[in-house]
Amino acid sequence: MKITIIGAGPGGYEAAIYAAKKGAEVTVIEKDKVGGTCLNRGCIPTKSLLAASEALINMKAYEKLAISGIGEPKADFAGVIERKNKVVKNLVNGIEYLFKDNNVTLIKGTGRLADPENVEVIKEDGAKEVINSDYIILAAGSAPLCPAFLGVDGKRVITSDEILDLKEAPESLIIVGGGVIGCEIGQFMSKMGTQVTIVEALPRIMATMDEDASKQLVRQFKKDKIKVITGDGIAEVSPADDHVDVTLASGKTLSASYCLAAIGRRCASEGLGLENAGIRTDEKGRVITDEYLKTDAENIYAIGDLLPSVQLAHAASKEGFTAVDNIFGENRKADYSAVPACVFTTPQLACVGKLEWELEKEGREKGRDYRTGTFDFKNLGKAQASGHIAGFVKVIADMDDVIIGAEAVGEGAGDMLQILTLAVQLKLTCSQVADCIFPHPSMCEAILEAVHDVHGMSVNKISN
Repeated sequence: MKITIIGAGPGGYEAAIYAAKKGAEVTVIEKDKVGGTCLNRGCIPTKSLLAASEALINMKAYEKLAISGIGEPKADFAGVIERKNKVVKNLVNGIEYLFKDNNVTLIKGTGRLADPENVEVIKEDGAKEVINSDYIILAAGSAPLCPAFLGVDGKRVITSDEILDLKEAPESLIIVGGGVIGCEIGQFMSKMGTQVTIVEALPRIMATMDEDASKQLVRQFKKDKIKVITGDGIAEVSPADDHVDVTLASGKTLSASYCLAAIGRRCASEGLGLENAGIRTDEKGRVITDEYLKTDAENIYAIGDLLPSVQLAHAASKEGFTAVDNIFGENRKADYSAVPACVFTTPQLACVGKLEWELEKEGREKGRDYRTGTFDFKNLGKAQASGHIAGFVKVIADMDDVIIGAEAVGEGAGDMLQILTLAVQLKLTCSQVADCIFPHPSMCEAILEAVHDVHGMSVNKISN
């Protein structure tokens, strides 16, 4: 069986190796570097940068732990960027080695569908090749969303692609968008000495999470001296040689060294030749599939940011495995009931399943009831001992006691979320989770206290 995959991001490269391990002859076409946006310009580079800013935060907190004599820590911005590049290079090399180790053929070039069975590739040297396959997986990913009114020029008005390769920390930065990209990069740049202003058109930053999580992050941003403007849009962006002026919808004018467009991403379906295989897209160019990730073409599947589902690397990877399983006749449906989402700011934000803001909306429409249980880290022994007292865990259960959603904010929230993701995925009840023994002392004990609190039985929660 021959499988061709267009795109070597997390979804594409993991699907390729998985398919090869199942016995397929796999070819991957990638026009840039393997690993896609996540590895080269997204998840991994930003986490490398955030590791540096987190180290600064921790060093400045040593005095609270009775550690002295360290001196005033300073950031070497160029060194931080250099380390980031090394981390990315090592991981890119690792994927290419995995391809060779699993007999996956990698072709560097731009791929497009010539018809339902053939992919035309324009290689880096301009040569053309046509690859015939039994099955094709489209995994072309996404690109930064750059509406014309933002005037992105790659110089003063930039995207997340350019900001990750700046040679020095800018004096000031206006970030348009208070989502994951804007908040993570904003906090990093602030720690590097940049004056940061985040502008969000919605009433609050991180609007995909519950309000209590947004408030916790806003409190930290105030401490970081990051200015946050919400409920105000962008009217005009005017770049100059050495700065950029931004006029808000309210009429207020801001000025900074750079303006970062961080309002989301668009799927990269243009130029894939979808029309040559009779594959439909929606109004935003996203590929339409059935619940098995199959497109209108019987032998072509689509995964990752090309879909209208979830723009997350780990979701793309899972979709890649699902598509491969279905090619091998296993008939697996794509399941989005328990997709974890993490924001690696300080404090970390993490959530899974249904959140309160969604349930409140559904409640008005469908009359859906739910219960919540919460527990603050400040009441936890491990949090007090380690000095990480900011944050909380919230568990959301339906009226049958089944855990349908959860949120964690604070130290280790991203790692802690996996317990709650399993609970949502497996439809565990609060009583079942509460029946488990949690290690003491640990931060994850907050989960135990939160599920107990759903029943009003948290023994360590202090009543308001």
